[in-house]
Amino acid sequence: MRIGVTFNVRLANSVRQPESFTSPRRQPGPAQIALGRDDLDEEFDSPETIQALANVLESFGHEVELLGDGEPLVRRLLSGPHPDLVWNIAEGTGGGRSREARVPAVLEMFDIPYTGSDPLTLAATLDKDCAKRLVSFNGVSTPPWGLFQGNWHEAQPRLAKLNFPVFVKPAFEGSSKGILATSIISDLEQLKQALERLFEAYRQPVLVEEFIDGDELTVGLVGNQPPEVIGIMRVLPRGPAEGPFVYSLEVKRNWQRQVRYECPARLSPQDTEAVRAAANACWHALGCRDVSRFDFRLRKGVPYFLETNPLPGLSPISGDLVLLSGYVGIDYPELIARILQAALERLNLVHDASFVG
Repeated sequence: MRIGVTFNVRLANSVRQPESFTSPRRQPGPAQIALGRDDLDEEFDSPETIQALANVLESFGHEVELLGDGEPLVRRLLSGPHPDLVWNIAEGTGGGRSREARVPAVLEMFDIPYTGSDPLTLAATLDKDCAKRLVSFNGVSTPPWGLFQGNWHEAQPRLAKLNFPVFVKPAFEGSSKGILATSIISDLEQLKQALERLFEAYRQPVLVEEFIDGDELTVGLVGNQPPEVIGIMRVLPRGPAEGPFVYSLEVKRNWQRQVRYECPARLSPQDTEAVRAAANACWHALGCRDVSRFDFRLRKGVPYFLETNPLPGLSPISGDLVLLSGYVGIDYPELIARILQAALERLNLVHDASFVG
């Protein structure tokens, strides 16, 4: 099978990358430069991750082509021939809540089958307000929240109804962009300053939600009809924390020193079942396919949905889903095989499990 891989690559400015890894990059605007943002490419994959994925697919006997994203991708698809399947890990460039939906939409326009969720799900899950509305409507607990869209006087009456402390984060970002140790806010004046700073830096609405001081959990699901909960992982600080623990961008960049992972999470049977049920409910409410990772805070037996990532990072070294899988005995090639098999079965492209690896 000819498998194309769509992606956005994280490039170091000082290092020239191989031609096969060229991909459009997001350029910082004046406000981002002024505020010292260094997370513009945080969601993108390293060349090593892209190559690791390609190597595994090739080890299964497939022919792999690196397609990238943006205009190079479209030009390649216009020139033909099309791949039999596309493995999509493209996060999309530029701002906006629909950037993750662009590549799947293009693939559907060309009638090319692909792995993972469709454009509607990718847009809905990137928009944290939209995702919370959908899972809440379907009976999953999520912290009470509000949106700041640039006007403090308009937002203040609604946000003042939330119980402090609250947590603030950009509404249309992933990979913990904009989520820092300082994201926990204790009063209205501090909230006003934080919202104006985030709105200026990210040029998008800011989500404000009540902070749930509980266990930080991430849950991996793979498959379809039904998906399988492959594991529940608890994220814990390695040392004493000054205040509540936040799985922030700073922590994730230094995860080997700052956190330890507990998987399977040592939860009571009742809590384990509650988390599994919540993850399954979120999967169906959001329309996920093939693979997704869900983040919760567990407090007093109630799992509170925070967000989901239907394009979970697949770094063989540091991806949370990959780490979780390893702890439950699923190595990297097997994880890739399971996701591929889920997509092929959903697409009715193959019924022989030995075909994938």
